[in-house]
Amino acid sequence: MTNRYEAMPHIESRVIPVDPFDLVIFGGTGDLARRKILPGLYRRFIAGQMPRDARIIGAARGDMDSDAYRKMVSDAIAEFGGQTKGSADTLKSFLSRILYVTIDARGEAGWSELQELMKGTGKVEAYYFSVSPALFGDLAERLQQWGMANSDARIVVEKPFGRDLETAKELNATLARYFEEDQIYRIDHYLGKETVQNLMAVRFGNMLFEPLWNAQYVDHIQITVAETVGVGGRGEYYDKSGAMRDMVQNHLMQLLCLIAMEPPARFDPDAVRDEKLKVIRALDPVLPHHIVRGQYEAEAGDENAHPSYREAVGDPRSKTESFVALKTHISNWRWSGTPFYMRTGKRMSARSSEITVVFKETPHSIFGAEAGQHRNVLSIRLQPNEGITLGVTIKEPGPGGMRLIDVPLDMTFSEALGDDAEQVDAYERLIMDVIRGNQTLFMRGDEVEAAWAWTDPIIQGWQTRGEVPKPYDSGSDGTVDSRELMRRDGREWREVAP
Repeated sequence: MTNRYEAMPHIESRVIPVDPFDLVIFGGTGDLARRKILPGLYRRFIAGQMPRDARIIGAARGDMDSDAYRKMVSDAIAEFGGQTKGSADTLKSFLSRILYVTIDARGEAGWSELQELMKGTGKVEAYYFSVSPALFGDLAERLQQWGMANSDARIVVEKPFGRDLETAKELNATLARYFEEDQIYRIDHYLGKETVQNLMAVRFGNMLFEPLWNAQYVDHIQITVAETVGVGGRGEYYDKSGAMRDMVQNHLMQLLCLIAMEPPARFDPDAVRDEKLKVIRALDPVLPHHIVRGQYEAEAGDENAHPSYREAVGDPRSKTESFVALKTHISNWRWSGTPFYMRTGKRMSARSSEITVVFKETPHSIFGAEAGQHRNVLSIRLQPNEGITLGVTIKEPGPGGMRLIDVPLDMTFSEALGDDAEQVDAYERLIMDVIRGNQTLFMRGDEVEAAWAWTDPIIQGWQTRGEVPKPYDSGSDGTVDSRELMRRDGREWREVAP
């Protein structure tokens, strides 16, 4: 290992090496490649996870040579690499593995050069489609045409996986013409987050929780993904999508599946994804009065810096939602009668992603009415400050009788595990899983289609009713109606806190 992998000695023992690989990034000059993929690969290189003979090949329309592309990669690492550490020699060594091909996704230019680079290497071959979904079929066809869609090849496709059930089926069918299902990696970066994976560890690795993880003991579950940013430069795309398509159908759906699924028979890709699929298929339809949509208003006193949603997308009559909150149920034995509340929005009060499991009250309080009502609350924070908090009830210190208070048992990862605990970016982990051939954290085609089959009637319903999203203040926790959605059930949303 020491003569094949380059690593910092104090980190090397914590990583699992991968086989030699060639990773081709279509859209290699794009925003995602610059912000996430390339800096993430550099961090994996520093960690000792990248073999000496691994190569990263950028492929895009831009006319440049490999030296110019290496300069772009170096600049991207400097701008978006965060606290990435590495000497000038380390960076130089990483950049020596970088190549570039000018390519036309819908034409013939550049494909013979790429074919020559990939010919007979004997390495893992991965192709990352960091491009518009409209080009997925063209790229898959070209790879097949030029002999690169062999049985060992893997393709990575970014969301959106269609914009409804029909287009998702068409996309799956297109990819299936050239690649087998086990060669297709549909990437959702939320599934690569450390805390998301810890959902399974907490549930299935602790006898403390799993016996209580059902309708008998859980009052309700909340899933919140809040953003402080607006639509920004994504206005044109976002206005054709909205929060339901952009966030609920994929990110929040995946979190719901992981929190609600049955224990898989074993921890392998298809066993896990089989159980997630069962959750989606058991979801009840969302009733019209169980969903709320909103659009953010301009920030008071700062309209120029933070315009309203309609101003940001350039459509004063837009009916696209930047916020959605809904209530649903899962019709199976484990969760019958337990409501699941989900909400997500832009320009909210804090950036926060959290799953909250609220347990029921004790069936009988021996402390009397004056002790108040107390519930155990398990909070799983996905971002920021990843960690897990369990609220427990104790006696308040001091004389004066039995006064009960709720206190948190807090495991913030950076505090509990120390500064040396390696917090790997989601894209880093998922790309390495592609190289390993591990599909556990990637969505299967039937899973994507089932999610759209549940989502489509919700969208069609509000379109048929001609509903217009309700306005909400920038920097708030969403619409007033979303709070009423909970209050009707005698519940409240958790505070959106950083």
